[in-house]
Amino acid sequence: MAKILIVDDEKAINDLIAVNLKMVGHEYVQLYSGDQVLQTLNEARIDLIILDVMLPGRDGFEIMQDIMKRGVPVIFLTARNSVTDKVFGLQIGAEDYIVKPFEAVELIARIHVILRRNQKATTEFRLDDTVVDLDKHTVTVQGQIVEITNKEFQLLDLLVQNKNIALSREKIIEQTWGFDFYGETRTVDVHIQKLRKKLNWEDRIKTVYKYGYRLEV
Repeated sequence: MAKILIVDDEKAINDLIAVNLKMVGHEYVQLYSGDQVLQTLNEARIDLIILDVMLPGRDGFEIMQDIMKRGVPVIFLTARNSVTDKVFGLQIGAEDYIVKPFEAVELIARIHVILRRNQKATTEFRLDDTVVDLDKHTVTVQGQIVEITNKEFQLLDLLVQNKNIALSREKIIEQTWGFDFYGETRTVDVHIQKLRKKLNWEDRIKTVYKYGYRLEV
């Protein structure tokens, strides 16, 4: 899908991001110092950078000035949570600013929004006989258009963007129905069953016992 540069000196966080990017199909390069960023950009095609602010060597805000000349979108991912820092990060050109600690699902979602906005990620997902076009909001199975509701498509989009990642029912509701949803988690189960049947994905959308669901590819 895309090649993403991770720049964070905290190895545990760097590795966590890398694992989640790999699970959803992205390539990645891991760096632990700000001094290596420009050399990497000279040597490899990078579609997006996840950049910490507090780095050994040059900090993220300083590096941003050079990155902007390359036209590569940046997400700041940092423990610096003041409004002043966030505003400054966005003003100097970052596409997004996420404060640690963060949830992997949210980070992946924001990455995909930015990649689509910059047209550097494919919008088509294929699995078995099913083709999902995330931009056109169309689904075909064996070449035939499948009619699905807007809410079913939002759920499908979430599963596709987080393939191979287990999503809790609560997280699915939050991402698909919103924080103000007052229904039961049973709603998720009903929609999952409909998607399984319509897309012939009975063996693809796995139930994670007492937790939620995972699209397995």
